[in-house]
Amino acid sequence: MERTISYVLFVTFFIMSALVMIEAQGNLCRDGLGTCEDCDQKCKTKHGPSSEGSCDRSVGVALCTCFYQCSPPTPSPPPTRPTCNSGTALCTEQCSDDCCDTNCAKSHDGGHGICNSIGNTRLCLCQYPC
Repeated sequence: MERTISYVLFVTFFIMSALVMIEAQGNLCRDGLGTCEDCDQKCKTKHGPSSEGSCDRSVGVALCTCFYQCSPPTPSPPPTRPTCNSGTALCTEQCSDDCCDTNCAKSHDGGHGICNSIGNTRLCLCQYPC
């Protein structure tokens, strides 16, 4: 029985020592730091002066857990809307790039236009969010 308890404690200590267990719970994180010897000092050294070390003696051996403020997760960028294209009209001397851009903006919310040459034809190409 005594060997079993020693073995369980050894395995628990090994896992706690070998792995840095960090769990995010809101902005509060937790990190297992092994035994409780100098628990608060180990915690403050690793995670800064606002962190707090706490000893848990419920498993038979005192284990140190460090609680500290996590940095907030980086928000994911907003989804980009796909871009649609349309050829609305021909570009002419009277209606070139600026005119094409204005017409696309009037026709499509957020639209921009450029004159694009295809062979001898200049087409007003509109790009706009779908």
